[in-house]
Amino acid sequence: MTIEPRNPQRDAGDRLGEGLTARVLEPSPPAVTEGPFFADDPASVGADAHAETVVTPTTAGSLTWDDLVAQRPELADYARTHWLGNRKPLDAVPDGYPTAREAFHRLAFAVVAEARRVANTKFGLRYTHGGYGTPFFGADEQVRIEGTNVVHQTAEAVHTLPITTIRAAADFVGVAAGTEAAEHDSPPLGDIDEVLAVDAASGQFLGDWFGFAWGVLEELRLTDGAADVERPQLWPGHFDPALAMGDTEAGGRASYGMSPGDQSSDEPYLYVGAWGEVDGDDPFWNATAFNGALLSYTELRSAADPYVAALEFFHTGYVKLAG
Repeated sequence: MTIEPRNPQRDAGDRLGEGLTARVLEPSPPAVTEGPFFADDPASVGADAHAETVVTPTTAGSLTWDDLVAQRPELADYARTHWLGNRKPLDAVPDGYPTAREAFHRLAFAVVAEARRVANTKFGLRYTHGGYGTPFFGADEQVRIEGTNVVHQTAEAVHTLPITTIRAAADFVGVAAGTEAAEHDSPPLGDIDEVLAVDAASGQFLGDWFGFAWGVLEELRLTDGAADVERPQLWPGHFDPALAMGDTEAGGRASYGMSPGDQSSDEPYLYVGAWGEVDGDDPFWNATAFNGALLSYTELRSAADPYVAALEFFHTGYVKLAG
């Protein structure tokens, strides 16, 4: 399998042609070397917020990828496969997915996040095409998982290694398999010489889930009036794409996340994790393991438009908490 060097914003811009500026969901070079984020913000329109020439995966600008696909159908497949617009249906959970998901989680925690942490102390990850990876760091370096391959990109050079063991992946990217990025839900490091049970179907499913999730969370980030809205992050401990927003002092803050599944669930799910009290008599707050609400993958897949259903679930939780 040949994997080319990735520059998602440039690649998207080349497809749009002159006169249009692309915004995407994935990190792109150059590396950001100053804090606090040490990372780009690829979906943000920034100074071009009112420019009609900026094409966005959210409603932040004036022209969405869906708008453009309606005008230029030749862009439909690209938008679809990169979760920018023209979104495809959510697939059924593949056989063997829970075991493979655990292996991908251990890789994220022990190798991918560790490569970034060693470079700049940050360990948050992002959706990248076909999987997940770091923002660019150092000398335009990125470590990512694409399908069943570890990818190490530096500037315009890219090297790949089929996933076997954690030790092999760590050696390949030049780090010691680590635990320094530990969060309270971090997986055990385990036997780093164990062959990881990953498969192509589970890798594609996981990459698609993260792409779908990133599009939802970037749109959620635009919620009118929301206080202290964070950037979406894929935390390697939890392995959930998530953000927090809302007024803490008013009891309205919550974490809004899209888990790929965990020990309590073999399939993905959405959650609103309230930081304060919720109305225990309100059936919306249906979670039993934490203070909040859940929407199962089965329910999400059955919706006429899962993207809209996900946003409606999150907005319902936000409105209930914000009063």
